[in-house]
Amino acid sequence: MEGMKPRIALPPFPRFRGRLHDARTATSIGRWLGLAITVCFLTGVTSHYLQRPPDWLADLLPSRPTWGYRFSQGLHVASGIAAIPLLMAKLWAVYPRLFVTPPLRSVRHALERLSVAVLVGAGVFQLFTGLLNIVEWYPWPFSFVPVHFAVAWLLAGALLLHIVVKWPEIRSHWGLRSAGTLELPAEDAADRRSLLTAVGAGVAAVTLTTVGQSFTPLKRLDLLAPRHPDHGTQGLPINRTAYAAGVSAESARGWRLTVAGPKPYGLSLAELEALPQYEVRLPIACVEGWSVEARWSGVRIRDLLERAGASPRSRVRVVSLERRGAYRVMEMGATYAEDPMTLLALRLNGEVLSLDHGFPARIIAPNRPGVWQTKWVGGLEVL
Repeated sequence: MEGMKPRIALPPFPRFRGRLHDARTATSIGRWLGLAITVCFLTGVTSHYLQRPPDWLADLLPSRPTWGYRFSQGLHVASGIAAIPLLMAKLWAVYPRLFVTPPLRSVRHALERLSVAVLVGAGVFQLFTGLLNIVEWYPWPFSFVPVHFAVAWLLAGALLLHIVVKWPEIRSHWGLRSAGTLELPAEDAADRRSLLTAVGAGVAAVTLTTVGQSFTPLKRLDLLAPRHPDHGTQGLPINRTAYAAGVSAESARGWRLTVAGPKPYGLSLAELEALPQYEVRLPIACVEGWSVEARWSGVRIRDLLERAGASPRSRVRVVSLERRGAYRVMEMGATYAEDPMTLLALRLNGEVLSLDHGFPARIIAPNRPGVWQTKWVGGLEVL
């Protein structure tokens, strides 16, 4: 009719007709993707409860092995990064099945479609928001940690439902050779091996060029990770600078540590340095996946608690000089407080702490997330 605007035709979805868009290829890739997501989920839950333990768990968290958090968080980030090319390959293999018609054929098919929709959505969300987190870019309005933790459980549930619904088909294609009529032409087997080799090479490439930020024997290959374990002031990377925390040399001038307990007291930096000093080798292990071991020296937290008339197994609140930030106040469970390796550190690798590393004093404790190795400590409070 006259006056009506012509209708603009939308471009059709891409149509993939290759032979390898089949259940056998999807299963071959899916078992490795499932393993990567399972490892990522379990280490992520471990990381979350080490960062934000419920009250009943706070005094039970272990301080040993000293490298525990370094290992679990490094594995968490590495498995998450490895899962990205696996997820892309999996979606490529199943793409034609995502838009079948009719969309719902039975109750079982509806459950399958629901599990796939949630699985794809949650998987893409988790992996790519996690990737942005390790470069500390947050282009979203929500708090990353609680949302990432909640969606992790959603992803785990969707994966479990998907495996249950698809188990007959998965079992048929799981082995090295399919049975009966499911056996595919020989030419497809060669192409499939080439595809899986390429996917494996991609996973190996992204892993080897990023895992060095935590697994330091491979640090020379650390080309794509946002941190290098040797780059930073005093040989350690820095996530949060003194400037970002609102701490300056002027604000630290005349610093005095306050310890609140049954016998409260205060110590100047000179008085703190006059106390027995201990040296430990402990890693800083950050939630973004990088970690590096260093030599720290300072006063044991348990000695400071005993001087305040408190039990060395007391829970401790640590308050930083920083003016803002979600980690300005930290609570340390009794297991960490009594560990002889937990220090109020004054020196790093034999040198006085730089301002960015927490001058005049910071916490260093074994098996602890880096965000809770509080810098610029102003006070300790016995709880």
